[in-house]
Amino acid sequence: MSITIKDAAGIAGMREACRLASEVLDYITPHIRPGITTAEIDRLGAECMAQQGTVSATIGYQPPGYPPYPGHLCTSVNHVVCHGIPNDKPLKKGDIVNVDVTVITKDGWYGDNSRMFLIGDCSIAAKRLCALTFEAMWLGIQQVKPGARLGDVGHAIQKFAEGHGLSVVREFCGHGIGQKFHEEPQVLHYGRPGTLEELVPGMIFTIEPMLNLGRREIKELGNDGWTIITKDRSLSAQWEHTVLVTDTGYEVMTLSAGSPPLPSFVTATAT
Repeated sequence: MSITIKDAAGIAGMREACRLASEVLDYITPHIRPGITTAEIDRLGAECMAQQGTVSATIGYQPPGYPPYPGHLCTSVNHVVCHGIPNDKPLKKGDIVNVDVTVITKDGWYGDNSRMFLIGDCSIAAKRLCALTFEAMWLGIQQVKPGARLGDVGHAIQKFAEGHGLSVVREFCGHGIGQKFHEEPQVLHYGRPGTLEELVPGMIFTIEPMLNLGRREIKELGNDGWTIITKDRSLSAQWEHTVLVTDTGYEVMTLSAGSPPLPSFVTATAT
């Protein structure tokens, strides 16, 4: 499968989809506090999508070998690495949760992003994990420019994460995105500089590192077919943006008014 290069119309369609995906996270952010359930977060996400005129890309999503996914978004709590299914268990002080939102616009474009949320006062280790994962994502994003390679992105993330004693999940990665949820290329969050696909203007893909406080090994939880946890039950965090390769650098497409402040080392969001 080849990489789809977006033209001006495709880039405009993706800008809208990505902005709307980020605005779903803006919408639910004030409600995420101790006592809310992830099922309620899911309901709020669906409510916002209905107001926007978008639909969820995840509900009913069924890749080969998987059961249909039952949520409008993914909610991964504490040691859940990814694909956590919303449920009726209230979040409590000290929890961390990743909320992953993918919308589809009326024109068929997909916007994909996720954020970490700290529930009440969290441990120093939990705060550090979430903050470092955010920085790792942005270090990866800053590698994006024409002529760079995907190995540069993965290497920047891996070097930073492992330099701070965190481990990088290898079984899941970022991906191309457009009028399909998952396209080429695969975007690994580890690797060697100067390797893998060369970046060219018009490529759009997600960068979404999953970093663990403990070891990198993961396993499936129970038999729901989706929920992935750390094998050692250590905390896991993830952040995600959708990124466009521009003529001179990158554009982060999933930024909105409520997006978290950028790390101090990020001097521009579009170059």
